[in-house]
Amino acid sequence: MSRILKRLVEAFSLKSRSGYASSQPVAIYETPNIPLADVMRLYERDPACKASVDLLAASTVGMGFYTTNNQKYEKGEEAKKTIDKFNEDTNLDTLLCDMTRVLIACGNDFWLKFVPERLTELHRLPVDTIERIGQSYIQQGGLKIPYKIEGYKLRQIYGGETLKPEALIHWRINHVGVSGFGTGILQVLLHSLTFQSDQRPAYAWMKAKIERIMPKIFEKYAGPDVLALLEKADEATIQKFERAIKNRSEEGAWLFYSGKGDIKPIVLDPRARFEYYVDHIINQFYLGCETPLPRLFSTPGFTEASAKAALDLQNMLIKPIQRYVKRQVERDIFDIVLAQAGFNPAEAQVRLNWRSEKTPEIVTADMLKAAELGLIREEEFRKNAIKFGWELWEKPQPETSMEDAEK
Repeated sequence: MSRILKRLVEAFSLKSRSGYASSQPVAIYETPNIPLADVMRLYERDPACKASVDLLAASTVGMGFYTTNNQKYEKGEEAKKTIDKFNEDTNLDTLLCDMTRVLIACGNDFWLKFVPERLTELHRLPVDTIERIGQSYIQQGGLKIPYKIEGYKLRQIYGGETLKPEALIHWRINHVGVSGFGTGILQVLLHSLTFQSDQRPAYAWMKAKIERIMPKIFEKYAGPDVLALLEKADEATIQKFERAIKNRSEEGAWLFYSGKGDIKPIVLDPRARFEYYVDHIINQFYLGCETPLPRLFSTPGFTEASAKAALDLQNMLIKPIQRYVKRQVERDIFDIVLAQAGFNPAEAQVRLNWRSEKTPEIVTADMLKAAELGLIREEEFRKNAIKFGWELWEKPQPETSMEDAEK
């Protein structure tokens, strides 16, 4: 993959007239505070992080999308078909699902626009492809005011070139200050905190250390050590006990001695209560993940009202991301495809809409009229009437007379 991208970038950099290679000097380069590959490593290896990111991503784009157009534009339907064909050819739905997970986790994702002269294909780059982002500054007097992003410096393994912004679609959320990089929900878990001369470790480090120590605690106290007091034992007996204790299994072992002595198992001090500290670390970790839904599955006692409140809170988080993705797709993909196909993007107004396309609502009066005209059978009407919430009784059986019964 890296060799293919390297050759691709080298090919793009040779086509300077297409605008893919940056020839303008960039004032300042910025690297991410935490390597984005490290952020995705936390997503891949921590169950709470992966569950939180997956839930947020699925809530954001999992329902799919459909497109609409300006009905007053004479070429509106044709423009919509062009966009729908492009979405199908590039598998845009799957691209958005994969992109959103990375975007929520680390705040960034990068798509390379294939074929500089004409946008016909999109390709998601590895998250660590971009090494640095260069920004130009407006200098006025002694001030330097950040202006705009001028280039994306690739890592050497991908060619080491500097691409202009037109070469990429940079998905970015929660960019702090003038930073060219976005910030996902997992960065805060990897940051340490320094206050005056004291430093707090990263929450991801603390949680990982607790999880690393817990099996050792179980091993130690599930099979307790035993202090053997051997009164007047000879040296050979003591050495035998030493070897047996050192070579005991993880489950522990009881050793017997025929002479006079005493044994005292070493147990955990009941005053050593760590659950409050562990709960605090875990709660802070879930706060960093910004979704309460994993707590619903892992913590007993949550009610239906609590679950509804959790979903309402999550909707507040995903709505801005949905609006951002919608606008980015319409501006950086739909408008470009429409323009190169000869349509007017401003008049066509092809828009991305979340959820599946709604089917036309059926009016009850229309159903009754269709039944009266014989366009649908009685059984079909009864079957569809249930969908309207009608309570249908069983058909009454025809009464039979005594004469009919005798026959």
